[in-house]
Amino acid sequence: QLQLVESGGGLVQPGGSLTLSCNAPGSTLDLDDYAVGWFRQAPGKEREGVACIGTTNSITYYRDFVEGRFTIYRDNAEDTVYLQMNSLKPEDTAVYLCAADVTTVRPMCHVWQYLRFWGQGTLVNVSS
Repeated sequence: QLQLVESGGGLVQPGGSLTLSCNAPGSTLDLDDYAVGWFRQAPGKEREGVACIGTTNSITYYRDFVEGRFTIYRDNAEDTVYLQMNSLKPEDTAVYLCAADVTTVRPMCHVWQYLRFWGQGTLVNVSS
């Protein structure tokens, strides 16, 4: 099993930056073998994909509402996937979750319901 854990959320002012981390401590499977996606869910809204990455940094996909502001990357030596978020807006406020599965990045970011492994999420609050 992959037991994913997110960290790095918090309160940040509009225009600020945060970097989220996703890893799988104590898991019996290797996160390096899976595509990983970051998703978010705001209160009263449906969960949506944000950015997804294949098993290497050469394959990434971004939803248009974060492209140019967010960067997803992974450090396989550290078994960690990061989401660097810049120029944050109040509408980015949400619980951010990472998920992993054997899949390709574009469908992963659009059709998340079938993904097998999820973390519990970390709250990002963009507010002045």
